Amino acid sequence: MNTRKRIFFSLLSGLLLTPAWYEWGNGLVLIIALVPLLFVEDDLDQRKAEYGSRAFFRYAVLTFFVWNTATTWWIVNATVIGVIAAILVNTLMWSLVMLLFHIIKRRLGPQIGYFSLILFWITWEYFYHNSEISWPWLTLGNGFAFNIRLIQWYEYTGVLGGSLWVLVLNVLIFNLIKGFMVEIPRRRLLAQAILIGVIITGPIAISLVRFYTYREIPDPKTIVVIQPNIDPYEKFVSIPSVDQTRVQLTEASKVADSTVDYFVAPETSINNNIWMDEIEKVPDIMMIRSFLRDYPGAAYVPGIQCYKRFKPGDKLSDNVRDIPGTLLKYESFNAAIQLDSTRHVPFYFKSKLVVGVEKMPYARYLKFLEKFTVRLGGTFRGWGTQDDRGVFFSAADSTGVSPIICYESVYGEFVTGYVKNGANLLFVVTNDGWWGNTPGYRQHNSFSSLRAIETRRSIARSANTGISSLINQRGEVMNKLGWWKRGTVKGTLNANHALTFYVKNGDYIGRTACFFSLLIILLFIVKLFTQ
Repeated sequence: MNTRKRIFFSLLSGLLLTPAWYEWGNGLVLIIALVPLLFVEDDLDQRKAEYGSRAFFRYAVLTFFVWNTATTWWIVNATVIGVIAAILVNTLMWSLVMLLFHIIKRRLGPQIGYFSLILFWITWEYFYHNSEISWPWLTLGNGFAFNIRLIQWYEYTGVLGGSLWVLVLNVLIFNLIKGFMVEIPRRRLLAQAILIGVIITGPIAISLVRFYTYREIPDPKTIVVIQPNIDPYEKFVSIPSVDQTRVQLTEASKVADSTVDYFVAPETSINNNIWMDEIEKVPDIMMIRSFLRDYPGAAYVPGIQCYKRFKPGDKLSDNVRDIPGTLLKYESFNAAIQLDSTRHVPFYFKSKLVVGVEKMPYARYLKFLEKFTVRLGGTFRGWGTQDDRGVFFSAADSTGVSPIICYESVYGEFVTGYVKNGANLLFVVTNDGWWGNTPGYRQHNSFSSLRAIETRRSIARSANTGISSLINQRGEVMNKLGWWKRGTVKGTLNANHALTFYVKNGDYIGRTACFFSLLIILLFIVKLFTQ
C-alpha cells in the first residue's frame, strides 16, 4: 500500500464515521467505518523496519479530523474558539487511542492488540463522560440515535454497549476481509462470516422484538411543552424577561385546561436577576403564580437564571464573586424550578457544564484563562453546580420529574441519577438556538431518545427555538414542534416506576474496560522490561 492509498483509506474511515450523526444517515455504517483505517494500521505494522509508530498516528489524525469536522462544525455558530478546540482535542485524543493500540499490537501481537483497541476506545469514552474536560457528543453508541428500533437493548448496556458492538464488528469484519485476501481456508472464513452475521443480526432481532412488544404501564400525565422561539442572542440583552414570560404564558393559555399536569418551559426562560431568597418578589414568578390559579392541579417547570448570596463565614465555592460595595459574595446558577399550588419552590442547578462556555475547567488552577471563556448568556467564571440529581415531586400525586438542563441530556449514566432519586418522567429544558439552523439541535434532540430507552422514562423536551418534543419510553418522538416556530406541544406521557438494568448498574461496560485496559498496560510494561 503506497502513501496515496493510505491517505485515501484514512479519509474514507473519517467519511464513513460521519453519516450516523445525520438524519439522512444510518448508524449501521459504523460497523465498517474503521475497517479502512485498520488496513492502514496493518500495512504499517507489517513494515516495521520502514515506519515507526508515529507514521500511523498521522493517518489516524486525518481520519478523526475529518469525522469531528464533518459532524460538529456547527459549533462555529456559537464560538469559533470552541469549535477549533473541540475538533483539535477530540482528534488528538482518538488518535492517541489508535496510536496506543498500534504500539500494543506491535509488542504483544494482533490478538491482544485488537482486544486492546476495543478496550482502550471504550475506556476513553467512559473517561470522557466523567472528566472535568468533557465532550462525549461523538460516543460511537450515540450514532444510533436516529435508529432507535435497532438499539432497544440500551436499557441493559447504555450507549457504551453500542460502542462495544461497533468496535467488535469492525475488528471482525476487518479480519474477515484480510483473511479472504490472504486466502485462509474457506471453512474458517465461513465460520467467521457466520459469527459476524450472528453478532449483527442477533442484537437487531432482539431489539425489534423488544420494540414491538414493549408495553407501557398506564400512568398518564398531560403535559404542555412551551416553545417561545426567542432569539438567544437577544433574550439576554434587548428583550425584558417579563415580556418573554408573557409570551410563554400566552402560548400555554391557548391549550391549557383542567387536565394539564405539567407546563414545561425552556432553559433560562426566566432571566430576571432572581435572588433565590427573594424569588416570590420576581414579576415573572408572580405572573406564573397568577396563571396557575386557574389550574390548581398543574405544576410549571421553567429553566431560570438565579443567584445565591453568601454571608461572611459561609463556605464558598470556586465560582463566587463579590457583590460590589458590600462584604457579601454571590454565585450564579443555570437552574430549573417547579411552581405549583404550594409555596415550596424546589431548585435544581445545572451540573454538567459546557467547557469554555459555561465553566472553566480546573478553575482553581486555571484562572488565568478566564478571559478566553465564551459568554453565551452565562457568566465569565461559570455557573455553580450541585452534587446530587434533584427531582421535583408533584404536590398532587408525588410524581417525580427530572429537570435535565440542556447539555446534561447527553450523559446517560448522569441521567440515571435522576431516576434513582425518584424521577418517573424526564423533562429536558434547553436552548439550542446558539447553533442556528444546523444539525446540532437535531442531534441533541435525538439523544433524548437514547435516554428514554436507557431509563424507560417518557421525556418532555422544551427547547427555546426547537426542537420541542414528547418522546415515549421506546424512544419514539410522538409529537414535536420544529425549528424556529412559536407554540406548544401538548400530549399525554406515561410515568414509570420500574428501574432498568442500566439505571441500576450505570456504565459498567466502561468500568470493566478500564480494568482490563490497565491489565494490558501492565502486561506491556512487563514485556518491555523483560525482553
